[in-house]
Amino acid sequence: MALALVIGTLAPMGNAAAAPQSVETPGRQPDSVLLAQGINPHPVKLIIPPARPLSAMALLGQKLFHDPRLSGSGQMSCAFCHDAAHAYGPPSAVSVIIGGLDMHTAGFRAVPSLRYLYRQPAFSIGPDTASGDNDAAPNLQHQAQQALGHDKVLKSALTPQAAAANLVPQGGIFWDGRADTLQQQASGPLFNPAEMAATSTNAVLDVIKRAEYADDFRALFGPNIFQESRLLMAEAMFAIGRYQIEDPSFHPFTSKFDAWLEGKARLNADEMRGYLAFNDPAKGNCAACHLDKPTPDNLPPLFTDFQYEALGVPRNASIPANRDPNYYDLGICGPYRKDMHDQVQYCGMFLTPSLRNTATRKVYFHNGAFHSLAEVLDWYVNRDLEPERFYPKDASGNVVKYDDIPAQYRHNVDTTDAPFNRHPGDQPALNKQDIQDVIAFLHTLDDGYSSKSH
Repeated sequence: MALALVIGTLAPMGNAAAAPQSVETPGRQPDSVLLAQGINPHPVKLIIPPARPLSAMALLGQKLFHDPRLSGSGQMSCAFCHDAAHAYGPPSAVSVIIGGLDMHTAGFRAVPSLRYLYRQPAFSIGPDTASGDNDAAPNLQHQAQQALGHDKVLKSALTPQAAAANLVPQGGIFWDGRADTLQQQASGPLFNPAEMAATSTNAVLDVIKRAEYADDFRALFGPNIFQESRLLMAEAMFAIGRYQIEDPSFHPFTSKFDAWLEGKARLNADEMRGYLAFNDPAKGNCAACHLDKPTPDNLPPLFTDFQYEALGVPRNASIPANRDPNYYDLGICGPYRKDMHDQVQYCGMFLTPSLRNTATRKVYFHNGAFHSLAEVLDWYVNRDLEPERFYPKDASGNVVKYDDIPAQYRHNVDTTDAPFNRHPGDQPALNKQDIQDVIAFLHTLDDGYSSKSH
């Protein structure tokens, strides 16, 4: 986890003159006054992907993305699990999607969203460089504290030397990062026997050859494309990746928080308190992993550091695979990722997802153990204060914390960073009001915000 505090939604002082007129700031009021009113005192102009007509390759990918005939059952397309109406996440509240050849086979992990993957880096293990500096942040956060009555303790950034020694897994797609590109990602569910369950490459190619878009392949790649099976499959998966990169619906940046960053919206009192608790390293500490400041070149924050954490989420009994007491999903260590099984220091670690549109989800974490933000935050706050509420007991009546990770790897679980640094008898990092406020803030990350409707 990135240990440096990330508060950077408040932009550097040099951008103050760019304040849009949609949020009135008569005269030049103190930052603390503006923050108390829910106004970003130093808005920025975010650089978002331009909306352009889709290329021929992306249009082909769109057709493939929505074609259920590519699956073994003929009933499951990419869009079946990645529904545009649900931020390209799962449309239902089941922990794992049911698919396969018979459409009755349970999966093993919760379906992540495909939204905001266009800047996802390839998997690597290297220095922790995700957190950034913002010279304006400490002063502005102090003013926010005064304005809204929040205590704030700033955590110092790691020195470059310390960061260099802190090697962490980062990047990649899927919960275990085993795919580096959207092209690779597209082929994973296609051939997964519990998902689209295509029986073979040739079976998929036969569907493509008979499809109404077969002529699109010929037009793009030449009349001999159907004689090159390996190339045809690679181009088909590449087309799906191009669709996700080019179509603005995969990265719209239309949330209220984006509008607030640009000075075009105000956060209400609940949202502002939630924003502060989200950033406070002694409270939610969410921004340590879910980075919420624009990049130095004003790209919008993606609310992830692209890194991995072992959180010790409770075992989900509703996943059929978990009926086997010897089965464990260890994330980076396998069983679905095959190249890191001996890297035991990473066992139990899963990718930190973007929190954009998280309030629209109906299932959370890699194993779908929770089904609402209220449940998620309750667990975050009380995991180690009241573990008996979340974990089973053994034959001796002892609570088996982090029961979805084998005992020999449980030391990988984060017990250092707030809110996970509490022990029975301590005060929780967030009280009930704080939790409600953080949830209110997380709703500002939902796309589709319109100032006219608020």
